[in-house]
Amino acid sequence: MNQFHADKIKNIALTGHHSSGKTSLAEALLFCAGASDRNGRIADGTTVCDFDPEEIRRKASVSTALAGFQYEDYWVNLLDTPGILDFAGEELSGIAAADTVLITVSAKSGVRVGTKKAYESAKALCKATMFAVTKIDDKDANFYNTLTELKTVFGSTVCPVVVPVIRNAEIVSYLNLIEMKAYCYDKSGKAVEMEVSDLDMAEKEYRLDGLVAAISEAVAETDDALMEKFFEGEAFTQKELIDGIHNGMNKGLITPVVCTSALTMAGIDMLLKEFTLLVPSADEVPPVQAVSGDENLLELACDPEKPLAALVCKTVADAFVGKMSYLKILSGKIRSDMTVINAKTGAEEKIGKLYTLLGKKQTEIKSAEAGDIVAAVKISAGTGDTLCSANQVASAEMPAFPHACYSMAVRAKNQGDESKISTGMQRIVEEDPTLSYSQDVSTKEQILSGLGEQHLEIAVSKLKSKFGAEVMLSVPQIAYRETIRKKVEAEGKHKKQSGGHGQYGHVKMAFEPCVSDELIFEEKVFGGSVPKNYFPAVEKGLQECVKKGVLAGCPVVGVKAILLDGSYHPVDSSEMAFKMAASIAFKDGMRRAEPVMLEPISTLSVTAPDENTGDIMGELNRRRGRVLGMQPVGKGNTEITAEVPVREMHDFAMYLRQVTRGLGSFTMTPLRYEPLPANLLPEVIAAISAQNEA
Repeated sequence: MNQFHADKIKNIALTGHHSSGKTSLAEALLFCAGASDRNGRIADGTTVCDFDPEEIRRKASVSTALAGFQYEDYWVNLLDTPGILDFAGEELSGIAAADTVLITVSAKSGVRVGTKKAYESAKALCKATMFAVTKIDDKDANFYNTLTELKTVFGSTVCPVVVPVIRNAEIVSYLNLIEMKAYCYDKSGKAVEMEVSDLDMAEKEYRLDGLVAAISEAVAETDDALMEKFFEGEAFTQKELIDGIHNGMNKGLITPVVCTSALTMAGIDMLLKEFTLLVPSADEVPPVQAVSGDENLLELACDPEKPLAALVCKTVADAFVGKMSYLKILSGKIRSDMTVINAKTGAEEKIGKLYTLLGKKQTEIKSAEAGDIVAAVKISAGTGDTLCSANQVASAEMPAFPHACYSMAVRAKNQGDESKISTGMQRIVEEDPTLSYSQDVSTKEQILSGLGEQHLEIAVSKLKSKFGAEVMLSVPQIAYRETIRKKVEAEGKHKKQSGGHGQYGHVKMAFEPCVSDELIFEEKVFGGSVPKNYFPAVEKGLQECVKKGVLAGCPVVGVKAILLDGSYHPVDSSEMAFKMAASIAFKDGMRRAEPVMLEPISTLSVTAPDENTGDIMGELNRRRGRVLGMQPVGKGNTEITAEVPVREMHDFAMYLRQVTRGLGSFTMTPLRYEPLPANLLPEVIAAISAQNEA
């Protein structure tokens, strides 16, 4: 494969709402460019980018796929990202690696939540943006309604470039407003040029003057000289339009709109042409900010002559091949068998083989330059790490990934699989930074957390298919506690006589509430009624008892135990006897000290559209939450702060996604414990008993 320089490399992420046609568009682009010998179909499981068994089974993308191909004199790295909200981390990885974000919008359904989120992520990362209106061939499609909606939602920067010409509700041709040429497509998807003069401009559904004015106004905004020419009423030349849109995209001032049909291949060739003319090349994007080892800021320019800096933007775990890392080369050159430094850990890395990817097809290469995206295998660096040459160690930042908000407990389906589960989960978490897998220190359960139900289902499915371990998911246990509300005195006597030495231990104790997560033990024994050498045994007996309370067997907190008195036998007393006596006193005292269950309370911060705040606050009240306040956070969103019981919040992520249509987000932070309402106590005790029996 020829070595491409940064000025001939286009890095484009395909994003958009679920089912808006991203993968189908990618397939059509690859087929039209000659990179694939067939136009695969999602329904048949034959697409280049959806090659994972889970994607084929679900007929939907669940991870970002890289497809690199040559078109004319350019190398295009196409990153097909998933549109399902559960896989927002994968979409973010693709956007971070790209220089331009191509957002697909279905001409049937228009602007959806995924459209807005993709656009916001692209703008937050200062990426050039472009809209592709897809499924234009559908009988329910309406391009001009969709174009109007795009302008309404995203503003005047939206600029039509390729539009359909419609007669009698049928598309008769596609008009390129830059060239002012119209094309129709035959059944094989081949374009045939038409005369613009042949088009019936009197049709009410088609307003050429308004479209030309829109594109001219957008171009005029990019340059003072062009603005002056626009006000003078002069028409822009084709070169001025191309250069104006190109520069406007790079500055974030213009978002071109094209229309395509992946089914009929209509408009696909024009979209590829716009890639070469309008989309910024890798060397045109602003330098990446990085931090050197001595905490100094520096810029990583896309220059092959500069020291190497490559960002690990995605990691793929494979049980057989090992770990594959997608590298976005920010500056310099990378070669196979090269030794680099991991700027995050300071460790040396040996680069093995390098590949370009076309879905699952790997083509080995010897080297790559700044601006390219390649894959390296069997390196230990993780997502977000920066690989550098030794003479300039600097770390670039990946964008912050969404926090895991939905958790389930994991249990092995088959005994003996625990080690396979641990190893497999570690690899899967390396692959997806939005997943976490850890042990709850209170309940000792293994907890898998992600962005939603589908997210966890896919992780479990990968664990089975790649690592041969099956697990069962269940709602995590709540880490309840028990405590007391009043001071009591209790006596414990353990006396047992048998052949030979007997057992004798006797203590009198006081138990009172205190502020502590651990048992506080004191002794106030006078006159040697209990020898000092038995004090540790008494405390040890109490420490064992606080592990299980008297209500539901939950750990006991907030108790102070005071040893007041007792008695002993010079022959029969022992440490074991005094441990048993302390245990008897503890259980008796706990029952009479008004024991209560404590439930964990967390601080909740919810960000949601203004129109949903009433519903959310009502839902929080229903879940026994206490709303503390709310404040506007810009762009029509409000932040709600509340204190909520963890017991009621397991499915809150699903509720919030449904009521806000995916636009809401939240974080929860552990705060404190509070007494459980008495009416819930029987239900909680029954649930804990059932868990213990299971």
